[in-house]
Amino acid sequence: MKNQILELLRDSTDYVSGQELCEHFAVSRTAVWKAVEQLKKDGYIIEAVRNRGYRLVTAGNDVYNKAEIDASIDTQYIGRNSFFYNIIGSTNTEAKRLAEEGAVDGTVIVADRQTAGKGRRGRSWISPEGSNIYFSLLLKPDFNPSQAPMLTLVMALAVAEAIDSVIKDIGANQNKNDGTDKNTGTNSCKVKIKWPNDIVINGKKVCGILTEMSVERDYIQHVVIGTGINVKRQKFDAEFAEHASSVEEEIDSFVSRSRLIGLIMNAFEKHYEEFKKTGTLNSLKNEYEQYLVNINREVCVLDPKGEYTGIAQGINDNGELLVRTKDGKVLEVYAGEVSVRGIYGYV
Repeated sequence: MKNQILELLRDSTDYVSGQELCEHFAVSRTAVWKAVEQLKKDGYIIEAVRNRGYRLVTAGNDVYNKAEIDASIDTQYIGRNSFFYNIIGSTNTEAKRLAEEGAVDGTVIVADRQTAGKGRRGRSWISPEGSNIYFSLLLKPDFNPSQAPMLTLVMALAVAEAIDSVIKDIGANQNKNDGTDKNTGTNSCKVKIKWPNDIVINGKKVCGILTEMSVERDYIQHVVIGTGINVKRQKFDAEFAEHASSVEEEIDSFVSRSRLIGLIMNAFEKHYEEFKKTGTLNSLKNEYEQYLVNINREVCVLDPKGEYTGIAQGINDNGELLVRTKDGKVLEVYAGEVSVRGIYGYV
C-alpha cells in the first residue's frame, strides 16, 4: 500500500485527504498514517495539513531508490529491469555478473556508492555516497564488435541531452515564477561533450563514461556502459579540482538524481534505436556535434606516435574525431588510441 499511496500523491497536484486514501484502499486512518510515516523514513517529504490531507513535496526532494528511479523511467526496455544498491564494489562488475546469469537486454544497475569504481585506462573512480550517480547499462546487441565503441558516444549524447533538459526545465520554472520571459543564469550554462565521452558544464568535467565488452569470436556476448555523474556540490582532490565540478555547482540549482537517470534512459533508448538501424552515428552526428565542445577549436592530439595540433572539424559516421592539420590534411582520430585536449586547457 505504501507504494500505491506514493503514486497517488505523485499524480495529484493538490492535497489528498486521509479519508479519500482510507476509502480508496479500504483501510483505517491509522494504516494510512503508518504508510505515510514509512514514506517519510524512505526520504520523501510529505506535508500533512489538518482538514486538507497529504501532499508530496517534490522541490529539493532527492529520494534515491529503486522505486523512485523506476517511476522516472519511461521506456520500452532500456532501464525497465533495474537493480539498486546502496553500496557496491563496481556497477560495471555487477552488470557483467548479471549478464552471465542471463539478465535481459537493457538492464540497468544503479548504486549510491561504489568501493571499486572504474575509470578509463585502469584508473579508479572516486565514488562517495549521497552525492553522485553511478550506473551501468547492460546491452546485448546483435551487431559487429567493431561497432560497440560508438555506444560510448551514444551514451554521451543521452547524458548531455538529459542534463540540458534539467537546466531548461529549471530556467522555465524560474521564468514562470517571476512572471518574466528573460534568460536566467541557469539557462546560460553550457552543457557540452569533450570528445569522445566526457560531459562538461562551463568547461568543467561532471561525467565520465566507460564501455566494456565481452566478445566470443566475432559475436558480442554483452556490452556494459558504465556512467558516473557528479551531481551534488562537493570538494574534489587537488589533482581534479581545476577541471572537475558537479551539475548542481555549475547550474546553481537542485537536481533530482532519480529523475536525471530517468531522463538519461529515455534519451538513450531513442538514440540507441536510431543507431541500430545503420550501425553508425550517421543519423546522430548532427545532434552530437551540437554539444561537441571541441568543434572548430584548436586541439592537441596526444598520439603515442607523436602529438600534433589541428582544428577539430566534428566526427565521422564511426565517431572518430576529424582534425584538420596545418598542412590541410584531415586526420581521423580514434578514441581508443589517443586522447585530445584543448590547446589552452582541459577543453
